[in-house]
Amino acid sequence: MLLSRYERTIARRYLLPGRGEAFIFLVAAISLVAVMLGVAALVIVMSVMNGFRAELFDKITGLNGHAVVQGYGGQLRDWRQIVEEARKTPGVTSATPLIEQPLMASFQGRVEGVLVRGMNVGDIRGNPTINKNVLLGELRNLTAGCECIAIGSRLANALGASVGSSVSLLSPQGLTSPFGTVPRIVAYRVAAVFEVGVYDYDKAFVVMPMQDAQTLLLMGDSVGMVEIDTTDPDKVGEILAPLTQKVAKSGQVTDWRTLNATLFEALAVDRIVTFTVLSILILVAVFNILSSLIMLVRAKTRDIAILRTMGATRSGLIKIFVTVGTVIGSLGILAGLILGFIFLYFRQGVLSFIGFVTGQNIWDPSMRYLTELPAKTDPVEVAGIALMALFFSFLATLYPAFKAASTDPVQVLRYE
Repeated sequence: MLLSRYERTIARRYLLPGRGEAFIFLVAAISLVAVMLGVAALVIVMSVMNGFRAELFDKITGLNGHAVVQGYGGQLRDWRQIVEEARKTPGVTSATPLIEQPLMASFQGRVEGVLVRGMNVGDIRGNPTINKNVLLGELRNLTAGCECIAIGSRLANALGASVGSSVSLLSPQGLTSPFGTVPRIVAYRVAAVFEVGVYDYDKAFVVMPMQDAQTLLLMGDSVGMVEIDTTDPDKVGEILAPLTQKVAKSGQVTDWRTLNATLFEALAVDRIVTFTVLSILILVAVFNILSSLIMLVRAKTRDIAILRTMGATRSGLIKIFVTVGTVIGSLGILAGLILGFIFLYFRQGVLSFIGFVTGQNIWDPSMRYLTELPAKTDPVEVAGIALMALFFSFLATLYPAFKAASTDPVQVLRYE
């Protein structure tokens, strides 16, 4: 929509009203701020939700893989064959045998529920989710038969343990006596403390070499499951379909969508609801543009009539008022994007400031799963938000523009 020179001049004049028109300018400024806040809120919330899902997915699949083959009765005796079959399956990048068992841990009178995970030493050291998040100690100290473990940071805090501490693990699977089964209590030295960033994992995980876990749990040479990673987690069902048939006699294949179905479905629903509600905020902001333009048309009725008598066309007036409203909306969108990106960049500082002012823990890891507020901005999503706000702003200009274009100069100027 190209404007002539006089149309640009008039549009610029209406964007910056003169004396006696401060109220119209105030309403237009409020409209701009409203659009800015609506766009910023939508960009911030959607980026945080995208980041939350991506971070949670990376942490969960980094420790649990994209799928697991779980043995019937909790044990896989032919796990070597299953690992070999899995690695030969097209689309599978890795297959890792492991043992996972909930137990109790104690240290100096403190007792906590833990999730013991036994893995091959090479797999422990090669897992980026663990080895890149070691806070204290070194994973190289974990060797088969060393009776050493690595524990989560929040579990270490709960027990009061650190590197070098001797933590006892209590297993209900022990020796049978005339008085019943005697639980096994084995002491292990803490070789490393890690923090993966997921509260539930940091609060419960105990990682140890596979051979030590088999000895502790009296499992012999069997394992509990085989963890599998694929090239495309969204197509994990299709990729593992051939493997599912081959291992049906030994165990069942469960992918990440089934293991965490409730959590990720809740995130998806929450994302849609949040986007809808915040889009309504932008719509409300656009109504401010509509009201400001209607007020501008009412205030400029005499000027519009004079322009019509001087030869201004209806289409020219429509373009003028559409331009005015669209510019207000565009400036609001631009300011909103800038504000949103600034907030996302300093999000941790903002949370700390809000917590300091209110005296409340705004981001409690025990409730939010993750220890820090994540964010992942999707350029396509941001562009969609900007285009949606711009489209709403354009729609808001149509009624005032056509109202101005339909002004009858004879009726307006007959008593002048």
